[in-house]
Amino acid sequence: MTVTASARRKARHYAMQALYQWHMAGANLNAIEAEFHADNDMGKADIEYFRDLFYGVARNLGEVESAFEPHLDRPVDDLDPVSRALLRMATYELKSRMDVPYKVVINEAVALAKKFGPADAHKFVNGILDKTAADLRAIEVAADRK
Repeated sequence: MTVTASARRKARHYAMQALYQWHMAGANLNAIEAEFHADNDMGKADIEYFRDLFYGVARNLGEVESAFEPHLDRPVDDLDPVSRALLRMATYELKSRMDVPYKVVINEAVALAKKFGPADAHKFVNGILDKTAADLRAIEVAADRK
């Protein structure tokens, strides 16, 4: 089966919501995933990608946050929950999914920030991820800026 951009977009959408729920409720990861399968039409989402993002962020949280934290103007704990979930997810993607161009990762996170985040969250998320991508994917970013 060919994975479509739409299926990946849906996976990111659900992964961001699952990460938000995990942060807010502190529930068990497997319980959150089961709830998402029960409550959402996951048939149009790339389920493997959803799992990779959701569990990948949770299992590598310290490493993920330490990658974007230097670019913040406030502590991670002071971020709104949507921006925090998006920065975690997109940073994990930048670190672990070299098959996805950094611009796609950033654009998808910005689109979700526009949809779910507070006012101007998309600008904040874009700025932090742009700097994080320059750190994590220096060669790709430099080649793109030539």
